[in-house]
Amino acid sequence: MKIIASFNKMLGLPVPAMLFICWIGLLWAGPAMAEDAKLADIVVTNTRDHLLLYFTVTDCFTENMKKAIDNGVPTTFTFFVNLNEVRNWWWDKKIADLKVSHEIKYDSLKKVYEVRLSSQDDKVTVAKDFEQAKRLMAEIVGLKVTELRNLHRGDRYQINMMAELDTIKLPFYFHYVFFFLSLWDFETDWYSVDFRY
Repeated sequence: MKIIASFNKMLGLPVPAMLFICWIGLLWAGPAMAEDAKLADIVVTNTRDHLLLYFTVTDCFTENMKKAIDNGVPTTFTFFVNLNEVRNWWWDKKIADLKVSHEIKYDSLKKVYEVRLSSQDDKVTVAKDFEQAKRLMAEIVGLKVTELRNLHRGDRYQINMMAELDTIKLPFYFHYVFFFLSLWDFETDWYSVDFRY
């Protein structure tokens, strides 16, 4: 009750109104959680010079997330990738530790989605429909994990990856009213691929 009272002072709303807003918000935010987001279509390959990674995040968008994005709330997916040399009689050796992000924003004037891909040198791609924007957000395509000169012939390696939806960032005023939107956060399990170079 002290928390509600302090919100009341900041927002100038009576306590019953604050309780009602929080109750409605909890009902609205509950179904917004992404269900069982997971990684699929994982491919580890190489070019002449680099080790490359491809994968897709599935089941990562909900209808409420789409509504929020369409109302101007920027949303970011962050991808974590690490590569280790597997050693039998010693600790594994870290070769690469990457963090990349994809951010989506809706431009309501132009009626397009802008997707910024840090995995592709912060390239901004404009998508005319949400399906295309969703694909861009959820796919890692040809991520350069490391140069092949960092790997040794015959050695064993393990690449690990996971994805998470960053906390939704709302304007300052709404942080007090919609503090429960952290329920929107999701993260996948860690996925691993073992290979010998």
